[in-house]
Amino acid sequence: MNICVFLSAADLDDRYTRPAREFAELLGKAGHTLVWGGSDVGLMKVVADGVQQSGGRLFGVSVEFLQAKARPVTEPDRMLVTADLAERKAALLEHADAVVIMVGGTGTLDEATEILELKKHGKTTKPVVLLNTAGFYDGLKTQFRRMEDEGFLPVPLTDLVFFAEEPVGALAYLEESMGTR
Repeated sequence: MNICVFLSAADLDDRYTRPAREFAELLGKAGHTLVWGGSDVGLMKVVADGVQQSGGRLFGVSVEFLQAKARPVTEPDRMLVTADLAERKAALLEHADAVVIMVGGTGTLDEATEILELKKHGKTTKPVVLLNTAGFYDGLKTQFRRMEDEGFLPVPLTDLVFFAEEPVGALAYLEESMGTR
């Protein structure tokens, strides 16, 4: 399975890096491919290293203005460089069978809301997991529930996204959704 992970490129402390590394190792050991923003810094590097060291493959999608931070890859791994962020998001989703949203900033939120909007309108059926590491997305989870309760979501929240508190639950949900488990 090609699993797209939206996440930060920032250097973060252990409460975020440890679960990210754990998810990456699970992904790699299961033989899946990481589809990610291609960065070789911060949490993106942690996840790419974990997947690669555990036997998984990498498919990076960088963007021209961030190419200096892109991870150098060789066969069988791949790196695609896009002209802008919109093209990057489209390429990430095009090459993914499923999506995991990890901790991140505004870029991660932008990517997350795009896939959820596509699902809301029936433009994709890819499973989406929000990995709520250390309660990072508790506020967003509350906001999504309010949107659902007050009629802003035309489909149930559970049809849009699965909230996982631990990496093992995130991967288990994806594998069950895709019939690979």
